[in-house]
Amino acid sequence: MKRIALLVCAGLLGLALAACGESGPSDDLKQDVVTNYANGVHFLYSKSLRSATVLDSAIDAFLADPTPATLEGAKRAWLKARDDYGPTEAFRFYDGPIDHPDTGPEGLINAWPLDEAYIDYVEGNPSAGIINNPSEFPVINASLIVSLNEEGGEENVSTGWHAIEFLLWGQDLSAVGPGARPVEDFTTASNADRRSTYLAVASDVLVAHLKDMVDAWAPAQAGNYRAAFLSVSTDEALRRIITGIGELSRGELAGERMTVAYEERSQEDEHSCFSDNTVADIVGNALGIQMVYQGDFGGLSGPGINDLIAADDPETADMLSSQIERSVYLATVIPSPFDRHLGGGVSDAEAGRASVLETIKALEDQTDTIVSAAQAIGITISVS
Repeated sequence: MKRIALLVCAGLLGLALAACGESGPSDDLKQDVVTNYANGVHFLYSKSLRSATVLDSAIDAFLADPTPATLEGAKRAWLKARDDYGPTEAFRFYDGPIDHPDTGPEGLINAWPLDEAYIDYVEGNPSAGIINNPSEFPVINASLIVSLNEEGGEENVSTGWHAIEFLLWGQDLSAVGPGARPVEDFTTASNADRRSTYLAVASDVLVAHLKDMVDAWAPAQAGNYRAAFLSVSTDEALRRIITGIGELSRGELAGERMTVAYEERSQEDEHSCFSDNTVADIVGNALGIQMVYQGDFGGLSGPGINDLIAADDPETADMLSSQIERSVYLATVIPSPFDRHLGGGVSDAEAGRASVLETIKALEDQTDTIVSAAQAIGITISVS
């Protein structure tokens, strides 16, 4: 009996030591995080598609009855749809379906900055743009504007969110508010019919491209990107996921979208300059990072990157969670409009400008933690 008891105790001790020796996230948890991410991507793209479809209907209603009220309705629909799109930018930067180098439509959806004169008239040049050039572009349709996007230069943007934004708001020539395109541009102004056609076509193209993203991530659809994504190793899938939020956090959001405008003091370098929606854009992107990290996509939730890191290093997980929460908060308190903080006469000590810089630094700091936390669970990422 004593021998049996000793053997049992030794066995239990061995199991306990083995359990204590285990560290880091389990393979099952990794797979659950990857699957929840794929579900979240599809969920958010579907949400974006729905609000873009509402925008498309609002634009059709405006063009059928161009009045100040219907124009405002289309603008409100754009702002709502833009809010829904912002978080989806956390699904970029790993050559997925949105920004695959050969087939990705990201440049057709969200390219910026936009040279207004490429599309339509601008102050001092009433005949500028595709719209005012019927001899060279007699028919405005989807094939035309897609073929012309970024043709001859990155700022020659002819499709996507910002083309639609410009057509709804016009140039932002105000120091205190957004653009103020008159309804007459769609009724009695020169080339009003072509301007109306362009707006309708650009909206249809945006909806079509967002539908492609929904289809790419749709569950139970053989041969789409989601199926391929779920078939790679969990570590490779996690590398893509974490690369997406790391690159958005520093290289894109803190860098291209905020630091460039901050340092150049240029309204042309802010993201949604025509509608003065840039602060909301920044918030949406910051929220997308948080959604992926926590695994909570606002209506659909499950295990996220935070759970993986917590399984290996709870303190780092909590620190990164706090950093991301702080960057979201700091983004929300940047005073709007964003371009108030960019003028040459604005001191760096001005509260709004200081707020922009504080948000940039918070995003940069959290990116360092994202990279180190990924390494702790065996995932190596490279970010700008």
